[in-house]
Amino acid sequence: MTLRIDITGLPPDRLRFAASPLAELTAMLHVLAVPGHHPQLAGWAADVRAGLRPELAERLQEAEFLWRSSRADFLVPARPRQTLAQELDDVDRIDDETYVTAALVTTCGSSRVHFAAPSPLTDATARERALNLAQARGALQEAFAERLLADPAAVRARVRHTLEQCAEAFFDTAWTSVAARLAADLRLKTDLLARQGIGAALASVSGAIALAPDGDCIVVDKLQDTATAAHGTGVTFIPSVYGRPHLVAVHALGWQPVVQYPVAEPNPQDPVSLETVGLRLEALAHPVRLRLLRTLARGPHTTGELAHAWELTPPEVSRHLAVLRRADLLTAQRHGRYVHYALNLPAMTTLGTDLLSAVLR
Repeated sequence: MTLRIDITGLPPDRLRFAASPLAELTAMLHVLAVPGHHPQLAGWAADVRAGLRPELAERLQEAEFLWRSSRADFLVPARPRQTLAQELDDVDRIDDETYVTAALVTTCGSSRVHFAAPSPLTDATARERALNLAQARGALQEAFAERLLADPAAVRARVRHTLEQCAEAFFDTAWTSVAARLAADLRLKTDLLARQGIGAALASVSGAIALAPDGDCIVVDKLQDTATAAHGTGVTFIPSVYGRPHLVAVHALGWQPVVQYPVAEPNPQDPVSLETVGLRLEALAHPVRLRLLRTLARGPHTTGELAHAWELTPPEVSRHLAVLRRADLLTAQRHGRYVHYALNLPAMTTLGTDLLSAVLR
């Protein structure tokens, strides 16, 4: 499953790499809201939470739907600025309907929720639908949606003030500590784009992002199949230290495509695609294949040996082995007339981690 960004005819200079204080702040807020997604930052999250004033902690809880499960599109700017204040000023320039629609999508819990015309700000039926969806998510979501629809200006001002308080409490210090790392990543990406083109720049972003063979589309490995276009606007890529392992993608109609990606770590491993994870789970779902794997866990075996051990026919074993091999769960080595099959231990060992990384991406 993929997000496809159509870049047909897009000049190379419309593919942009830039750091965003607002995007990094909301990446940090996501860590605070869901620390289990980021075990490497658990200590940081615990320290920050322990130091928050009660009033700010309460404010973060009441608005966390803007960054908890997914990120409200206006929090990942297509035109990053030098300072958080400048980016918050840009958010203030968004009209109420656009802001409220983006906020309701995350409050109601899914990027698959759409709020097309008529607007819930002006139409009673649309408003009721939005409140029902928020209520289904929980009392806090319902209360936030009610405040947002009743007085969007007041909620917008409160959210901005909350983000400004976060800057004072922890963001300014954290931003200073990661600025050099972000700048180094941006220099690398910009140099690759200028010297080797879009394909090389995308390959350096993540193994989960690629240029389609025809060069007219950026393909991002995500949990759902969807598409958007960058014609006339371009695509912005924003590095993040606190965002790992997520690839946050803005792709809703009316918004310029933006991808926030985790800065590479030393000696990174290529991410396993969602398709590969799916193949492995499907392969493991069959009881016969699980039995074969239990035997192979004890050492390499031939098809004939596996058939004899489990009272199966060799063709039946071969079919199951083929499924396991397509999922890259087995290795095969020929010894004379015989092929010995063995577990691909690294793939089996990291299956849980690969699954978590794929679904969080």
